Amino acid sequence: MSTRRGFLKSGALALFATGVGGVPTFIARAANSNKIVSPYKKNKKIVCIFQRGAMDGLMAVTPFTDENLKAARPNLFMSAAKNGATTPLIDLDGRFGLHPAMKSFEPLFRDKRLGIVHAVGSPNSTRSHFDAQDYMEAGTPFNKGTSSGWLNRAVGLLGHEGATPFQAVSITSSLPKSFYGDNPSLAISNLQDFAIQMRGNPMAANMASKSFEELYDQTSSSLLNKTGKESFDAVKMLQKSDTKNYKPANGAVYPESQLGNALKQIAQLIKMDVGMEVAFTECGGWDTHYNQGVETGVFARNVTDLSTAIAAFWTDMSGYQDDVTLMTMTEFGRTVKQNGTGGTDHGRGSCLFILGNDVNGGIVHGNMPSLAKENLEDGRDVPVTTDFRSVFSEVADTHLKIHNDKVLFPEWDGKKIGVMR
Repeated sequence: MSTRRGFLKSGALALFATGVGGVPTFIARAANSNKIVSPYKKNKKIVCIFQRGAMDGLMAVTPFTDENLKAARPNLFMSAAKNGATTPLIDLDGRFGLHPAMKSFEPLFRDKRLGIVHAVGSPNSTRSHFDAQDYMEAGTPFNKGTSSGWLNRAVGLLGHEGATPFQAVSITSSLPKSFYGDNPSLAISNLQDFAIQMRGNPMAANMASKSFEELYDQTSSSLLNKTGKESFDAVKMLQKSDTKNYKPANGAVYPESQLGNALKQIAQLIKMDVGMEVAFTECGGWDTHYNQGVETGVFARNVTDLSTAIAAFWTDMSGYQDDVTLMTMTEFGRTVKQNGTGGTDHGRGSCLFILGNDVNGGIVHGNMPSLAKENLEDGRDVPVTTDFRSVFSEVADTHLKIHNDKVLFPEWDGKKIGVMR
């Protein structure tokens, strides 16, 4: 049945907020195990955010001293000068300025907890959103046939078998390619609906009065029939927690957005000590071909959401910050030159953000050359001077203690860039 599709795929499971699904036996075994909490309380955790649509790194973190950029973007360029006419960039180091809408990031950067990597991206020059995202999530930018995602491989390299179904969790409506593979992982669109509500699902029509057990008795799938009944103890793990009335620590206020809600749920899972070690979520709207805006507009709204959500998450993580590293990623950047509709087109290099106590923060890492035309890729784009795998592998190596780049990123033998301490 199409509504069952994706529930059992290469060892991974997707649970939809309004769906009816089955849970593999490994969840039931873990739910009934006394080992689900205590061995994992102090394990390190990585949280990954995919900014889908290709963020304009030049507007997020602007090399404002580069006159070439100013000439290429007469209507989009922002300055760090405090002239009173416009809101200036937040001057980070005399060369790079943070978009003023990302003011929530400034104290994290000054406190050396937030690091930035610029001119980062994929060595594959595709400008297709779908291909570039797939390559980045698989971690193999020149192999479209890779069946597993790099985060799923990371789970397999952690050095222990998770006794918990929540070891790898994506707060998304479907399983991201990052989590494809042989190691168990979950996609949960909403913790409040983890109990798998029947309401609104065509499979559940006229069955509201029936129990889940009766529902599974009727399924034609023997596998789902067998595993469905065994899954309810795992569901109860979250049912016992009052996720709806969760109160973040230290007065942290998450934005009422997809990303804000997702990070709040990831914070809840971390605090519940259910053994989560790898978390993933995403946000869209970064494909700014038209009316990108400067101080205000679609880009400013997006970076406001991104930075305030991450800052709220970090505030909420007080007491857990030593164990958590958060990293953003986007498939590619935007053109150096603005287009004729007040936006920017598909480019190459962008920037990413890494937050944590073991991050070499307060620095804009990477090699951003002068944006003179002769230095640009194809005469139009920020060149990719840092392979995304250099960053991802360093985070996995330093924070998660994964020391097997040949498995994590096959076909890559590059060097780390010093973004972690």
